Amino acid sequence: MTVIELFKQFIESKSQTPDDGGMLDFIENYLAGFTAIRIDKEGVKNLFAYRRFGEGPHLCFAGHVDVVPAGDGWTTDPYTATQIDGYIYGRGAQDMKSGLSAFTQALKDAQHFNGTLSILLTSDEEGPGKYGTAVVLAYLKEHNLLPDAVVVSEPTCEKTFGDAIKVGRRGSINGVLELQGKQGHAAYPEKAINPIHQIALVLPQVAGAFLDQGDEYFAPSQLVVTDIRSGIETTNVSPGKLKMMFNVRNSTKTDKAAIEAFIAQHFTGLNYTLTLDQSAVPFVTDAATRIVQVLSDSIQDVCGITPKHSTAGGTSDARFIATYGINVIEFGVINDTIHAPNERTSIREVEQLHRVFSRLIEQF
Repeated sequence: MTVIELFKQFIESKSQTPDDGGMLDFIENYLAGFTAIRIDKEGVKNLFAYRRFGEGPHLCFAGHVDVVPAGDGWTTDPYTATQIDGYIYGRGAQDMKSGLSAFTQALKDAQHFNGTLSILLTSDEEGPGKYGTAVVLAYLKEHNLLPDAVVVSEPTCEKTFGDAIKVGRRGSINGVLELQGKQGHAAYPEKAINPIHQIALVLPQVAGAFLDQGDEYFAPSQLVVTDIRSGIETTNVSPGKLKMMFNVRNSTKTDKAAIEAFIAQHFTGLNYTLTLDQSAVPFVTDAATRIVQVLSDSIQDVCGITPKHSTAGGTSDARFIATYGINVIEFGVINDTIHAPNERTSIREVEQLHRVFSRLIEQF
């Protein structure tokens, strides 16, 4: 099969989280010569397959086969690979069946490598992710199979294919602040403690506040208020409590302790509780590492572009990989229609991505 034929087949394999649409069985058989290990758990399907060519480094390509629900607003069938004006439309075209087809074909084509090549796939990246990549990595550590470097082919490019790679990701800290007041009659405000009035004085200093200055890799960590609710939906009762929810996509300069201190500074004297949950830890892979250098050179060779190094965007399964001390980066097609109706990727991008990964394997 060509990489485009493979790409079309993947799009037409309906693999809504945590269903793999039969893709992992197909890929296991497609990569003849690779030793396959299935690590399925709690309805999530995972595949790790590797081929040892020599005694050199272990290079792994990682990603997910699952997609989000199609939703409404499509002008084509989201589970039919529809080709229009050089683009292929379908759910997962960008996120991330383009990258999946490119590195799967590159691995199948590989005949020589001074080390080990592998693929790590899960059917639960778009969902909770609890039994996906994290479970596979734990198994690999236990069996001494962890790779030295990993490429995750999430869509990373911004305006032109080849213009950006992710060398890290921001962390994500979710916060819930509950402010306790005293409910009362709206006609007697002096007898109540209105938490809405209290937070109104604090909110201008908190909402949207930058918690650090950022650095060459990370934008400043910002406290983004996502929800505030209070009261019992009536006009004559002052509320007795208020809940505010927020998120901080944090750099390596801000952690939970820093957020706690920031909240304490601004809510001094108020009766509040704060709960923080860190769903992702920030990380960055040094630009001097071989995987960053060789991938950047491969992109330059194929596209004639020197990619910038970015940590923007949300989280990915790279966050699990980084915790094992593995050099992990991300590179894929242009990101402008992921999770949207009429998701699409150009044929040219997929073909170029396949060439970049083949070049990476040759040079790494």
